[in-house]
Amino acid sequence: MQKSYRLFPFSVVFVLCCFPWQLVAARKQIKYLPGFDGLLPFALETGYLQVDEEKGVELFYYFIESENNPKDDPLLLWLTGGPGCSGFSGLVLEIGPLSFDFQEYTDGLPSLLYRPDSWTQVSSVIFVDSPAGTGFSYSRTLLGLQTSDTETVRQLQTFLRRWLEKHPKFKSNPLYISGDSYGGKIVPVLTHEIVIAKESYGAPFNLKGYLAGNPFTDRNIDFDAKIPYVHAMGLLSDELYESTKKLCRGKYLHPSNNNCVKLLDAVTEVIKNINPSHILEPYCLHHSPRLGENHIRKFAKKFYEEVSFGDSGLPLECRESGYLLLNFWANNDSVREALGIREGTVVDWNRCTQLPYYTLDIQSTVPYHFNITNKGYPALIYSGDHDRAIPHVGTQAWIRSLNFSITDDWRPWYVGGQVAGFTRRYSNNLTFATVKGAGHTAPEYKPKECLAMIGRWLSGAPL
Repeated sequence: MQKSYRLFPFSVVFVLCCFPWQLVAARKQIKYLPGFDGLLPFALETGYLQVDEEKGVELFYYFIESENNPKDDPLLLWLTGGPGCSGFSGLVLEIGPLSFDFQEYTDGLPSLLYRPDSWTQVSSVIFVDSPAGTGFSYSRTLLGLQTSDTETVRQLQTFLRRWLEKHPKFKSNPLYISGDSYGGKIVPVLTHEIVIAKESYGAPFNLKGYLAGNPFTDRNIDFDAKIPYVHAMGLLSDELYESTKKLCRGKYLHPSNNNCVKLLDAVTEVIKNINPSHILEPYCLHHSPRLGENHIRKFAKKFYEEVSFGDSGLPLECRESGYLLLNFWANNDSVREALGIREGTVVDWNRCTQLPYYTLDIQSTVPYHFNITNKGYPALIYSGDHDRAIPHVGTQAWIRSLNFSITDDWRPWYVGGQVAGFTRRYSNNLTFATVKGAGHTAPEYKPKECLAMIGRWLSGAPL
């Protein structure tokens, strides 16, 4: 799962009472962005939607129209992980048409670049900051920050319904619910609730399917897959793996005996310096403790105001160094004005925010996947094959538990004549794919391959 950093909600709620936020428009068409040279080559809208009047919850979103044919192309709702990671992270790091010029950055406001390998080449995308306390989304009451998986699903369904009411020209576009990491846990539940709403009272959702990348699905299955995965990738000795497997009986989340605990400690010691998001990349957070949860806000502020990038002590090969640029950009006053951010609603923006009042109340989403696909809605489940946070072997395990028959057996899929991963298709239109060489958020590592993957799947073509 993606990293989380702390936000102090009490300061947010206090500040809200002191500014005329209600005078700021709820929607804004944006043609220029600070840090981007010239006119944006795509249509961007930002805005707020209130999803709970009593609690005063306002969700912020970024909407980018398809760069191909917005009248007919699919509409994707994108849910970034966390919980508590901003939709802007998905926009600039994963599937959107913007990225930061990390390699040339020295200091000041980071520069934005156009990224052609964007999913907006084949679809329109709504990136939403959810739940309240995430990104620029906020609540006017403390009660609105006390949320959960099920409450997040309820609010997102309200968000989507109200968004479509304000954008009626997109009501007929094919709708897909999408996301990755912890967002992959919310995706199937939200999709399921939309299916129920359509069946119960004809809710105006032109739902056509859903997709989830490296999805957090079932805590036991996902966790128990980690040790077989790191062994298969050559990170554990055969002897340590076999002993751990035998004494823990293949169950590692809740050790059943002291010998199992000792062996799990030994496994942890062996892999402690391996990056969980991508096992081949440097584990930079381990070597830069000042970027931990208790230091990120203070360090980022000092870094932005006083320190040049070359003097930061963060090597350029560290992906986490680039993540800081999101904080520097979004906390710039000119950026907030351009985005239409309501003054005083969010004191310090973070890419990912720790949500102290969030309850993880959905333990497994496997039944939701079963029910949705049984009703005929296609699903794409994909995994970066170098992710040990949510290993693909666990994802394949819960897919097998659905007991769907295989309609297209394990085979490579290609981009540019090269193997981009492996795929298998099941009955009920469920497709699983690995993305070769990708990590926890696959499009971040392999954008060209993932664009080809999503383009083919949305068109109904085999990968």
